[in-house]
Amino acid sequence: MTLQPTDLPALRKWIRQRQTAHRERGATAGNIYFVVLFIAIVGGMLHKQLAVIFWPAHPNASELAGLALLLTGVGAIFLALRRLGPLGLSRPAASFLLTAPVSRRRLLAPSLRLATLAAALVGALFGLAITGHVAYRPMPGGLAAALLIGSALAGIVLMLLALATQAARTWAPWADRLAGVVLAAGLAGFVVDSAVHAPRAGTDWPIRTAGLAAGALAVLVVALMTVSVIRLGRTPNERILESAQTAGTLLDSAFGVEPSFVAEMIERRYWAKRELHSVRLWTRVPALVAQDILLALRRPRRLLWTVGSAALPALLAHSQAWVLGAAVLLGGMFAAGASTANVRTDAANPVLLRLLGLDSRQAVSQRIWVPAVLATIWSTLALGVLQALGDLPSGQWWVVGLVLGPVGATAAIRKARVGFVRNDTMSFDTQMGVSISPGPLFKAIFGPDALLLGLPTLLQIAQGHPMTWTFVVVQAVVGGFGARAYIAGTTAHDRVELTNNY
Repeated sequence: MTLQPTDLPALRKWIRQRQTAHRERGATAGNIYFVVLFIAIVGGMLHKQLAVIFWPAHPNASELAGLALLLTGVGAIFLALRRLGPLGLSRPAASFLLTAPVSRRRLLAPSLRLATLAAALVGALFGLAITGHVAYRPMPGGLAAALLIGSALAGIVLMLLALATQAARTWAPWADRLAGVVLAAGLAGFVVDSAVHAPRAGTDWPIRTAGLAAGALAVLVVALMTVSVIRLGRTPNERILESAQTAGTLLDSAFGVEPSFVAEMIERRYWAKRELHSVRLWTRVPALVAQDILLALRRPRRLLWTVGSAALPALLAHSQAWVLGAAVLLGGMFAAGASTANVRTDAANPVLLRLLGLDSRQAVSQRIWVPAVLATIWSTLALGVLQALGDLPSGQWWVVGLVLGPVGATAAIRKARVGFVRNDTMSFDTQMGVSISPGPLFKAIFGPDALLLGLPTLLQIAQGHPMTWTFVVVQAVVGGFGARAYIAGTTAHDRVELTNNY
């Protein structure tokens, strides 16, 4: 039997008609009208704030900060494109068209156009932000146009590199690691810029050089785009299905207001690509503690990023003091969250706890140890860096980090035990006539609310008081007794379930 090629436009039209058969005639036009009106209203409300972000009245960043923003943008855009595909298909197209005898190039062409447009827009926004914060004023219109066009073309180049990485099988992990290094270098540049007085940009920006660079990028984009279109059909099916799953999960998470869908997808995808071998747990520590240690050691890259992020609070050194204190407490919670995946698993399905004969109080008491150690290490490093840079009042503030471990661990454990978003709670009406469901708000609050145990540290930093040993003892007592009260109040010896029903 000879397979005849399928008319792809007709097949797309047939699927599109079946997808929209249940809609009213004006539903699509109404959705477009709503999106356009929403963008116009939000833009009218926030145009001043957006102008400050992308084009402030006066340049306020040094050349080092501009270079750091450039590296951060390159690494972040590339990694985001890699996580999203960049090529992908909708769920119906991935189910029916990917296995059909259709032209792979024509099938993926719409996704390529959309990815190109999105990359150009994001690149232009990053270029506008860098120019607005670093470049001198007033800037010639020709130079601004050349920089903006060059930024958009650079975004397209990153998209094409991500496209080549998506089709590759051998060097794709190395490209992701290199992008991670570039992103880390950009963040480190911001930290260094906050600690030193880097020079500001001068006025000798040659317009001709910027134009030539934009022209060279345009030639490179044309060449790479030609090669990419020719090799478009060589993208493996599993990579396209993976990007389709990512897009579908993001849409489900946004529609259902459930961020845990994305977290679960990331966890499953990470462990599906790992080759693990059986390892005997440590017998000198409780079983759940040994399991948490094993989980943390099997993700060394995450531990490295967690330790490196201890320098990020230095970026807020010039902000208000209470913002700096809140950043230290939130950072401790996120650092402790690097080892709470097992808590989420136990909360969703406590079968392991039943097999081990452990109740909820024993489980949480054991699960809190590794997060407490991570939060202690992170808080000690963060406060030590801030103290070394002179951004805190007098005193050995790194000692305070040694007693902040229970605070971050309690907040991380509480956040991990929260189940799905409760969309069945009664909504309330705002003054603008919009009904808001409190379910997503409650889930966002539960976890960070436990950071109130770090209120003594927050007040000490916000008021600019020096570090005293009395304050350290007070924080240690509040954090320790607060963690103990949380475990006693939310667990029991006669039940196994860990999920917090709010």
